[in-house]
Amino acid sequence: MNDLIIQNIAELILPKKTDLPLKGQELAELNIVKNGTVVINEGKIVYAGPHTDDYEAHEVIDATGKTVSPSLVDAHTHLVHGGSREHEMSLKRQGVSYLEILEQGGGILSTVKATREASEDELFKKAEHELLRMIHHGVLSVESKSGYGLDLENELKQLRVSKALEEKYGIQMKHTYLGPHAVPKDTDSETFLEQCIQDLDAVKDIADFADIFCETGVFTIEQSRKYMIAAKELGLPVKIHADEIDPLGGLELAIEQQAISADHLVAASEAGKKALADSDTVCVLLPGTTFYLNKNEYADARGMLDNNGAIAIATDYNPGSCVTNNLQLVMSIAALKLKLTPKEIWNAVTVNAAKAIDVDAGTLEIGDAANLVVWHAPNHEYIPYHYGVNHAEKVIHNGKVIVNHDLALN
Repeated sequence: MNDLIIQNIAELILPKKTDLPLKGQELAELNIVKNGTVVINEGKIVYAGPHTDDYEAHEVIDATGKTVSPSLVDAHTHLVHGGSREHEMSLKRQGVSYLEILEQGGGILSTVKATREASEDELFKKAEHELLRMIHHGVLSVESKSGYGLDLENELKQLRVSKALEEKYGIQMKHTYLGPHAVPKDTDSETFLEQCIQDLDAVKDIADFADIFCETGVFTIEQSRKYMIAAKELGLPVKIHADEIDPLGGLELAIEQQAISADHLVAASEAGKKALADSDTVCVLLPGTTFYLNKNEYADARGMLDNNGAIAIATDYNPGSCVTNNLQLVMSIAALKLKLTPKEIWNAVTVNAAKAIDVDAGTLEIGDAANLVVWHAPNHEYIPYHYGVNHAEKVIHNGKVIVNHDLALN
């Protein structure tokens, strides 16, 4: 007798299980099963496909009129941080530039100050609330970056909090050391980069990846290359915040260094996009950030796919440039602004997002962990279409329903 059957599923979304990320036209290939059934036993998928009466279970969920998919993967977040920056919105509306806000003690340095001043328990409670919000929205795999300590003690503090969240809730989490996220006021980029490289040895046993912000006014291509090489020599796979504002060649560097992902890429060059054809580096696009910063130019997702590149979609949840951890909302922005189809979007937040953070997630093949979502939506197109709300009705983790949204009033 199995544990759980989900039956009468209007649409069952079944991304392709693959060793490598889906590239180019592959991203548009998605198996959608009408009138589907999922069978779960001991936390694993026993069957996922067309309707069948061949199985019995202790519990049955009737998903008539509902869509079922693998749980979502958020492949780029800054989950652990202190404070918030809501007061900066009014300054921005008044035309105050980011550099002026920085000079007034705002911007990323204000988050660094708040993170340094917060205890681990305070950081845990704040991040826990936001992680639970992600889970309630159907996310069961999360990448969590440090980067608001800008010194070893506080970077490690963020990473420990991130690890503690993983241990408490048992969901898949990857923890990324982003020491070179900004340059502290009391030093210069070269001196600080050398310190971050020295600190890699202290973080390599707690971090899963090393990341760096390669951008004008932060770290150069040459500095980023040096950091990435040092991280890889210590066994840390690398990521890079690349080409967010200026086309410095960050995407080309990511490909050269075989980074698992290159993130942002709003200003990625044509040469970089063409080089994707021979690379398995995943382009993690963050359209929610462009939206929140009220900019007109979005990452060229279609150009990347036309060059046979691999893309994923993530929130970039952080207190300064993308204050949302609702990946469903970002899926809608990806449809509207990146011109992605619903099938491309689903692959970008499941199987390809999983490849961007090296987790076994995003598919519902036999033997996979039973991490899935029952959506209050009639089909896979509905969720990016009906934007800004939570469509997750049930979230199932390792075969157990851990979220059950009932919209009835008391």
